[in-house]
Amino acid sequence: MSELTHFNEEGRARMVDVSDKAVTDRRAVARGAVVMQAATLQLIKEGRVKKGDVLAVAQVAGIMAAKKTHELIPMCHPLLLTGINLRFEFEETAERSAILVEAEVKTSSQTGVEMEALTAVSAASLTIYDMVKAVDRGMHIEDIRLAHKSGGKSGTYEAD
Repeated sequence: MSELTHFNEEGRARMVDVSDKAVTDRRAVARGAVVMQAATLQLIKEGRVKKGDVLAVAQVAGIMAAKKTHELIPMCHPLLLTGINLRFEFEETAERSAILVEAEVKTSSQTGVEMEALTAVSAASLTIYDMVKAVDRGMHIEDIRLAHKSGGKSGTYEAD
């Protein structure tokens, strides 16, 4: 396990100094799911939600959130993001109805974009919830996680 780098010699929080790190191409993919009733998923798929196009709004929310990650997470560096993309997939089985949310974020920088990808998935998922909560208060967001990261000294990570 790696050492924790967000603490100074006195044990107080600090933002890691990345001055000496090489600029490399970095990419992160995060995923999560918004689980809901089958009828709620149908409303979204058919575009019958009174507040508007749920996935279009969630897409913009995810992009905006990734760009503002450093304003939300105290020790994150402000980064010039070179690409942000969100994808949505409907999951419809007898056991569950859900929208799977995936965010891919890219940069050429001295530090990674894992937090930006995770923040994008979180905001997009919360936006989906917000847009249809009036018809389905029992929705829940689950399994937000890092699926992939590449670039930088630590190399590539692929989740199981």
